[in-house]
Amino acid sequence: MLLGSQLRRLREARGITREAAGYSIRASESKISRMELGRVSFKTRDVEDLLTLYGITDEAERQSLLSLAREANVAGWWHSYSDVLPNWFPTYVGLEGAATLLRAYEVQFVHGLLQTEEYARAVVRRGMKGASADDVERRVALRLERQKYLLSENAPEFHVVLDEAALRRPYGDREVMRGQLQHLIDVSERPNVRLQVMPFGFGGHSGESGAFTILSFPESDLSDVVYLEQLTSALYLDKREDVAQYEQALKELQQDSPGPDESRDLLRGLLQLS
Repeated sequence: MLLGSQLRRLREARGITREAAGYSIRASESKISRMELGRVSFKTRDVEDLLTLYGITDEAERQSLLSLAREANVAGWWHSYSDVLPNWFPTYVGLEGAATLLRAYEVQFVHGLLQTEEYARAVVRRGMKGASADDVERRVALRLERQKYLLSENAPEFHVVLDEAALRRPYGDREVMRGQLQHLIDVSERPNVRLQVMPFGFGGHSGESGAFTILSFPESDLSDVVYLEQLTSALYLDKREDVAQYEQALKELQQDSPGPDESRDLLRGLLQLS
């Protein structure tokens, strides 16, 4: 995505259309669009030809961008799990691992980065009906591997609003749910985690369209991305006007929900009732 955004910036600075750029590398306008969005792999020859078209003659600058192209084509650790993942999800895992700020709203279940192993296993079993025990365990292992980033030295800021429905809907037995609630209480104390609960008592709110995640990156060239998961696919929105609407929805959710301390008390109350 970083390379794609830089190629887009260079193309626009020269006033070159996507169609003309595509012609220069023997490709379509739509391929240039996918390249600039970071949705396809990069051929070194294509990047070299585009840099020439865009008037980039400085060797150091060319080598820097070509190095990015080589890095972009290296498979991430999560690709070893591709056999048990839907084809749209590896992209999300890569974005999640590159983000410095994650903001999310969840209504169906606890966010994957906050799930205990037992709760995650119950969620995966429900979502992968008919899957083998090995496939279920591999999906759970991927989820636990993702969580390491949240606890790492370079951990991102994670701001999440959980609808009370996600906390009351049981996945697994009573002990699994009690363990999940206690884990949320514990992880909410971490300095990089801001966890809030939207209670039933509030009524209607700005999260009416369903769950979403907003990912922000350290590179100034990269726009924020909104991730929306559907039954058979996912959407990655990066148009400024789209992102702005989801940011406003999350801002309202945060304003309307009890703060982190009050939300932690709400979790404790649910734990006592469970």
